[in-house]
Amino acid sequence: MPAHILVAGGGIGGLAVALALSRQRHRADVFEQAAAFGEIGAGVQLGPNATRRLQQLDLGSGLAAISARPDALAVHSAGSGSELARMPLGDAMQQRYGAPYFCVHRADLHGLLLDAVRARGTGTLVTAAHITQVETSDDLVCLSSTDARAWEGEAVVGADGLWSMVRQELDSASAAQPPRVTGHTAWRAMAEQARLPAALRRGQVDVWLGPRLHAVAYPVRGGDWLNVVVIAESAPAGDARDWDQAGSIAALKQAMGRSCAGLQALLDAMPGWRAWSLGDRAPLNGAADMAHERIALVGDAAHPMVPYLAQGAGMAIEDAVALADALGDGSAADVPAAFARYAEARWARNAQVQARARRNGEIFHATGAMRLGRDMAMRLLGAKLLDQPWLYGG
Repeated sequence: MPAHILVAGGGIGGLAVALALSRQRHRADVFEQAAAFGEIGAGVQLGPNATRRLQQLDLGSGLAAISARPDALAVHSAGSGSELARMPLGDAMQQRYGAPYFCVHRADLHGLLLDAVRARGTGTLVTAAHITQVETSDDLVCLSSTDARAWEGEAVVGADGLWSMVRQELDSASAAQPPRVTGHTAWRAMAEQARLPAALRRGQVDVWLGPRLHAVAYPVRGGDWLNVVVIAESAPAGDARDWDQAGSIAALKQAMGRSCAGLQALLDAMPGWRAWSLGDRAPLNGAADMAHERIALVGDAAHPMVPYLAQGAGMAIEDAVALADALGDGSAADVPAAFARYAEARWARNAQVQARARRNGEIFHATGAMRLGRDMAMRLLGAKLLDQPWLYGG
């Protein structure tokens, strides 16, 4: 008999879990603390490792319809604007890894998953459910919310993000520890390409590397919109979770310092900057950091990472498919063993991505001799240095 699984969190990871489980005939009820299912934020890069999983969930055509397919990744010096390295994407990525490299607006990806979950109709979507307690027994779990509602199932999946409440129920030494405040801030903005000067429009992923900062620009929504992100080791005053005060723009300009004219022109042309403070956790230590008995974690609830490998959403999607595969068509009695298999299969890869993301941050934001060595290596090796077969082929 299929299992009844409660999914805490209605973001990309939670909906991907619900969809993957429903395809195995399980009932997955999703609990979202907001008043409606939706997503904020801006662009997401999806490497072949992520798009391959979404194709497995029969979302390939829908994903292609909402995405941009950049033709290359180009890395530049933020100071001079000169190109350091280039890697072809487009057809080259499809041929090498059997799946495309897409750029998508986070809200569009969320909407695609939400529509697919609703179409399956095998579970309930619950809004305004601020989960405050998880109780477990040998064969049942119970979620309770702030407004005295409660729901019972046979397992719970925590897809509740960086500040996960479900995580605290794991039998792991790091479960109750708070996330690390990185001191890095991400500023994000989007604009319609048609409203930008021709010289600022883009059909590729452009990256600019500077001392203690980098910027990324890429198309989304079929190429009609441009997404721009600046990440700097410069935390604005106070809590900058979705911080859009005027001070955010001043902090961005201060962080950028003396960057090249082309990059400055792009930043000046973007409306509506918003800022987020970045947090992460140390790389996973073992399977116990991802599952225990009838509790499992996916995405940022288990392994939040800095965005220097552009794999936060990708790892959540990988987790979702792997969890459903581990459970297969098993029953509620099979859940603890299936969750253990899932965690054992996923923790080392997620830990590697976490560690590489942190390392990339050091490389992207390098100063002094390390920066000079990085630039020289990029000019010499180009695409060989930028490609990630261990990641995209995984």
